[in-house]
Amino acid sequence: MKVALTTLGCKLNYAETSTYERGFVAHGLEVVPWNKQADVYVINTCAVTETAEKKSRNLMRRAHKLAPDALIIVTGCYAELKKEKLYEIEGVSRVFGAAEKQRVVPETLSLLSIDGSVKTDGFAVETLPAFSSGERTRSFLKVQDGCNNFCAYCTVPYARGRSRNIPICEVVKQAEQIAAMGIKEVVLTGVNTGDFGRTTGESFLDLLKALDKVEGIERYRISSIEPNLITEEIVDWIASGTKFQRHFHIPLQSGSDTLLKKVGRRYDTALFASRIDYIRKAMEHPGEPKVFFGIDVIVGLPGETEELFLETYNFLKDRIKPAYLHVFPYSKRPGTRAAVMPDQVQDSVKTERVARLEALCSELHDAFVAENKGLPELVLWESSVKDGMMAGYTGNYIRVEKTYDPALVNQLEAIVL
Repeated sequence: MKVALTTLGCKLNYAETSTYERGFVAHGLEVVPWNKQADVYVINTCAVTETAEKKSRNLMRRAHKLAPDALIIVTGCYAELKKEKLYEIEGVSRVFGAAEKQRVVPETLSLLSIDGSVKTDGFAVETLPAFSSGERTRSFLKVQDGCNNFCAYCTVPYARGRSRNIPICEVVKQAEQIAAMGIKEVVLTGVNTGDFGRTTGESFLDLLKALDKVEGIERYRISSIEPNLITEEIVDWIASGTKFQRHFHIPLQSGSDTLLKKVGRRYDTALFASRIDYIRKAMEHPGEPKVFFGIDVIVGLPGETEELFLETYNFLKDRIKPAYLHVFPYSKRPGTRAAVMPDQVQDSVKTERVARLEALCSELHDAFVAENKGLPELVLWESSVKDGMMAGYTGNYIRVEKTYDPALVNQLEAIVL
């Protein structure tokens, strides 16, 4: 039996797809590329934009055209939001919503007449433990799922459910499995990562401390954390000398207090800036690498005038000065409060503003790299080779290259930037 898997959307989806893949392989299925003949096609969908939903539907149709008799299994955010609609697409065999992810592998195997019975502990019924294993040097480890924030523009609480997590002891077991594979770097991922512990009464800092002790993992990154959940205690502990890197991915969404309040974000620009300042003060010292900040920004939220956009632009350019911007045009999602707000921004205006922020991103990243020039760092070399060169990332996420040396793959090397 052959299975093909494909993923749209976030790193959380990739971690889950990789977990499904390991489950199928453990029961004897052969994994083949997406465009090859298979007995099962698994599509992990995304619903963050209308374009993502369209891509998801197209993948289902392409799979059915390629192998009309194959099972088409659909999961992910789009599967939760539009389950009945997806069953109307020809060839779709089974659609698994947010609370059914534990059942993707065993029920698919059952449809193939393969015994796929697995032990399901009570804590994990609605929270699929997951990590990616497709890269030799890095793994994305899911530590949390769902969100309780219900921001006006976002469907995630509807698509992935309320904030929840598996216990620290189980996350540590996942990290130990990753270490056993020889993977050196782990990226903690979740929908609202810093909200870890809501289900189990534990804390995010307790999780970080437990993971820091896992032998074999040499460094960690936190993929995304809300600014109001980055406490001084967390920052001080990371800065005290841990495996957690000088690298933070923090969603801002807007640098306008007017818009932040309008869409229900749980902070203002003053709090956001104070968090950045505190991290820099705690973790940046003369002669040491600077902290990499990747910042999420949504362009074109309802009511975003040119003046309010410039508040965001100038806040990022003059006050925050991050290393990188992840820029997204606002996409109207049915069923959200923002979708029915007045003063929707024209697509052409969004496109123009995205371009301006992406140009700013290039400036900021160049400045960050220049600011680190001459400073010592550690780079983890990756296995991919292009034109005789290998690449890797420093602890503060600067990409570097050198002539390929197979002895350095998946190794940390001290360099001067």
